[in-house]
Amino acid sequence: MPHDILCMGEVLWDALPDGLFLGGAPFNVACHLHALGEHAAFVSRVGDDVLGHEALRRLKARGLGADLMQIDASLPTGFVRVALSHSGEPDYEIVEPAAWDAITLTDALRQRAKHADAIVVGSLAQRAATSRQTIQAATQADALIVFDVNMRPPYIDQSVIEATLRAADVVKMNEDEMQRICTWFNLPDDPEAALHALADRFSCRALCVTRGAAGARLWHAGRLHTTSGHDIAVADTVGAGDAFLAALLTGLVAGRTGPTLLDLANRLGAYVASRSGATPTYPLTTLDDIATLDLTDVAPA
Repeated sequence: MPHDILCMGEVLWDALPDGLFLGGAPFNVACHLHALGEHAAFVSRVGDDVLGHEALRRLKARGLGADLMQIDASLPTGFVRVALSHSGEPDYEIVEPAAWDAITLTDALRQRAKHADAIVVGSLAQRAATSRQTIQAATQADALIVFDVNMRPPYIDQSVIEATLRAADVVKMNEDEMQRICTWFNLPDDPEAALHALADRFSCRALCVTRGAAGARLWHAGRLHTTSGHDIAVADTVGAGDAFLAALLTGLVAGRTGPTLLDLANRLGAYVASRSGATPTYPLTTLDDIATLDLTDVAPA
């Protein structure tokens, strides 16, 4: 049976070289969860403008529904200018203020969080007080709390990240983010020892570090699992980590773990990196279908 997973945070338009793509890490995660057969709900806030109404239309087209979405009468829909390096790595200029800075704790959101199996939150959406208070209130629910660390300069606040780590059961971050966290909390240099110390300090059930072309690490139940990367032609890496997290979470809520799950999550992330945009379509209906994805049929020239 599908699990009820609530994704909270920013929704925004990524202005990539190939055009405008609807994105934002929690939105991307929700799209990939839905594609993998989970019952994903999404909450954010858009402006009462052309981009906001188009965002709502695309949400519905993606099968996510818009019943938890909020419309702001004064703030604009989120917008990000994305420049890509030669290797496809993005550099973000996140326009502010945006409607997603003002997500409020409605009765509908409170009830949805109360009954969710898992709640996915990030750090970027907590840059403003209103959304931060709403997200932190939701993480008090009796659900699996999943923290997607997404440090985007200049919106990196150690106190916010520390508070969310304390609420989280599962944490996903990239290698640079892990290194910054290690520095903040004086964790060991050895990767396995650092993950063990971080999990012990914040009582986390699982920690995952994505490493791009080098693969990923998963610490779970006192054991470290690793997987290597895939040799692909990268279109852009926007959303690859979000796809990875969706696959990982799909497995974790089903009681799966270990190297097989890590390999599946890493494979989906690689597939998304080989396509333009954060949420390309793919022919999957279950988590195990990820193994059938052809990574040799990669990005168009």
